[in-house]
Amino acid sequence: MSSSLDLAPELSVASTHPASSLVGNAPELALSPRLHNRDLAPTRTAGRRWDGYSIFALWTNDVHNIANYSFAMGLFALGLGGWQILLSLAIGAALVYFFMNLSGYMGQKTGVPFPVISRIAFGIHGAQIPALIRAVIAIAWFGIQTYLASVVLRVLLTAVWPQMAAYDHDSILGLSSLGWVCFVSIWLVQLVILAYGMEMVRRYEAFAGPVILLTVAALAVFMYFKADARIAWSVAEPLTGIDMWRNIFAGGALWLAIYGTLVLNFCDFARSSPCRKTIRVGNFWGLPVNILVFALITVVLCGAQFQINGQIIDSPTQIVAAIPSTLFLVLGCVAFLIVTVAVNIMANFVAPAFVLSNLAPRHLNFRRAGLISATLAVLILPWNLYNSPLVIVYFLSGLGALLGPLYGVIMSDYWLLRKGCINVPELYTEHPTGAYHYSKGINLRAVAAFVPAALLAIMLALVPNFHSVAPFSWLIGAGIAAVLYLLIAPRNRHYHDVSGECIAVDHSSH
Repeated sequence: MSSSLDLAPELSVASTHPASSLVGNAPELALSPRLHNRDLAPTRTAGRRWDGYSIFALWTNDVHNIANYSFAMGLFALGLGGWQILLSLAIGAALVYFFMNLSGYMGQKTGVPFPVISRIAFGIHGAQIPALIRAVIAIAWFGIQTYLASVVLRVLLTAVWPQMAAYDHDSILGLSSLGWVCFVSIWLVQLVILAYGMEMVRRYEAFAGPVILLTVAALAVFMYFKADARIAWSVAEPLTGIDMWRNIFAGGALWLAIYGTLVLNFCDFARSSPCRKTIRVGNFWGLPVNILVFALITVVLCGAQFQINGQIIDSPTQIVAAIPSTLFLVLGCVAFLIVTVAVNIMANFVAPAFVLSNLAPRHLNFRRAGLISATLAVLILPWNLYNSPLVIVYFLSGLGALLGPLYGVIMSDYWLLRKGCINVPELYTEHPTGAYHYSKGINLRAVAAFVPAALLAIMLALVPNFHSVAPFSWLIGAGIAAVLYLLIAPRNRHYHDVSGECIAVDHSSH
């Protein structure tokens, strides 16, 4: 993917698109090199390759990752029984499916990535606010997830070659020699995949999806028969009454919050889908259906382990590590390595690569921006972040609370205010008459709606006195931001709907 268009730096929209599609009698609007390069340009509809299976595989990797299993198993530990966990995750699945479709339809219609989508509501320069928030979260978690994958690799290597454990006892900047080798190895593998662009991401996700699905299904069958085909459907003292229902709905709301990052930038992937039906079908099988399969596997794994010895496991890796056969232990570790890399790329690499490219389109294409974000993820020494509860709870959780209000502003602007009418070429112009120029490139109304909703969401998420409503902070923040924005947004304006096909590039260019 090249760093600039094979066109003049300033390309007249009017020269490639009928004048009747422009805003009134406005002068010709030029694409600004400060807002546009080949990676940020819309994808041409013809030739888009993210079909229903690609989206299904994308979600299969994300749903069946280790962190999600740890979350769901935590519901069992809190006292929710089998049917209650299934209901809780079904509620979360319905919410995620609905909000993900809204985001995906935007990307499919416009063909643009998240930083450009954000320009619609926040303005051509104000869009840096949501984009940078998303990028900071992604870079931190990219480093953390790479570290967690390297831990699995260390377990794998020491299981196959026990003598390598001798290199796992020293410390260099907080990580052992073996730890550094494993971390850098996983880091390089991810860079190689991203070096070939979004098409290689699609192929890797398509490969990894069935691998992890078959692995966890086989693990569930193994545990079921190990427990003599009997599982415990709840802990010894399951929750009842109000506490039970609160935890059921809280689990569903937290499941949505877990997807708060991807629900924002799903357009980075959906922009390469040919039609809405592809997104709707891929999301249906990849989210509600997949999540219910995930919930059933979680219930079997937890219930079987509890039936065997009365213990509650925190992660499926504990079961893998206890397998007496070295061969099956290795296969299990390899499967979890594959899915961790797949999840890390989709959730934490693609987003900051587009965001950093958006900061300096003239100089940074997708590859260069991705390399910078990956390097930053190393420099923050993520193992120290992961081992600091203060950082995880107050910094990353605080930033995560901002995602709901961002989503509320962006979606209410697109769906309720504009009714989906977007002038795509004008997302790339700095001309004062451009539809998304607002006040010096910033929509102050969007900022005004976002700030109070964000402050409230942070307070609900982090202040101990609000622990009972903390799981709902994403939903509350999104709802308040949407209402505030609609109250202060201008009314009775006519919005033009102009396709970006005139400036689009082939899918293979991304």
